Amino acid sequence: MVWWVVDAAREAGADRIFVVVGHGEDDVRAALSGADADIEYVVQEEQLGTGHATSCVEPVLGDFKGDVLVLAGDGPLIRASTIRAMRERHASEGASGTLATSVIEDPAGYGRVIRDASGRFAGIVEHANATPAQRAIKEVYPSYACFVAGALFAALRRVKPDHVSGEYYVTEVPMLMQEAGLKVELIEAVPPEDVLSINTPEQLDQVDAILRARMETARR
Repeated sequence: MVWWVVDAAREAGADRIFVVVGHGEDDVRAALSGADADIEYVVQEEQLGTGHATSCVEPVLGDFKGDVLVLAGDGPLIRASTIRAMRERHASEGASGTLATSVIEDPAGYGRVIRDASGRFAGIVEHANATPAQRAIKEVYPSYACFVAGALFAALRRVKPDHVSGEYYVTEVPMLMQEAGLKVELIEAVPPEDVLSINTPEQLDQVDAILRARMETARR
């Protein structure tokens, strides 16, 4: 799974690639072995959520001033073209954070994107914490984000653990940025058919078939 995400980041022009590993890290390293010369592995000793995983990269980046892509390793259908569209919006709007979203028919299990009356970003609500009305929202956040590094890590230091899971969610970052007066952009750029992470053997089979079809099309 993670190989496809890494490959999309490369194709989109990422200068440095960090893979955060924890439980099962040997399997991840083995899967990328031989094609990881440009990868920097960062170990997350405790698995305390996506926000905690992202914060583990801060000491390695040091005083880096540019933009950071934050992508999930279990979403192999990601496309470089989607990342580019997100980065272009991020740059053109001078945003501190930009999220790529998708509208899908069955949003169960995904974080819902909340917009205000003018259609601007207002928040992300995890499925487990969403009200019935929020669960009816079909616009989801499939873990594609671009952040200004300094603003990202400043916000991460203010993230509090979720009251349900006890984990630190990176999805809290955009709201904290907005509360600090920073600009957060949304771009509906993820094709619905790309929003499929792998949590079951059935989903693995689905994604495998899609990726094989893409590879076959690319050969023609």
